[in-house]
Amino acid sequence: MEVPYTPSFVDGIGSPAVFPEMFELARTLLDGSLVVEPDQAAEAVRLLATRAHVVAEGAGAVPVAAAMAGLAGSGRIVAVVSGGSIDASKLAGILAGSG
Repeated sequence: MEVPYTPSFVDGIGSPAVFPEMFELARTLLDGSLVVEPDQAAEAVRLLATRAHVVAEGAGAVPVAAAMAGLAGSGRIVAVVSGGSIDASKLAGILAGSG
C-alpha cells in the first residue's frame, strides 16, 4: 500500500509504503494515531537534549512532540523516548534551530 511520504530526519517512522499485512494488524491493535510536523519533532529533540540531557532521534522524540502540541490528552502523560541514532551534524543543526 503506497502512502504519502516526504523524506525527513524523522525517518524511523516514515516510509513510502506499508505492508498490507502489517496495516491490517495495526488496525486491530491501535486506537488511532497522532501526527506532528517535522518542526515539532525538531523542537522536541531540542527540548530533550537541552533540558533532559537525552539525545533522541527524530522518531524517538515524536511522542514528546505530540505531548508538547497538546495532542496526547490531559493529565499525566507518559512518552516513550527511544533511539539515539541521529547524525551528529543533523543534531547540531536542530540544536542550532536550523533543523
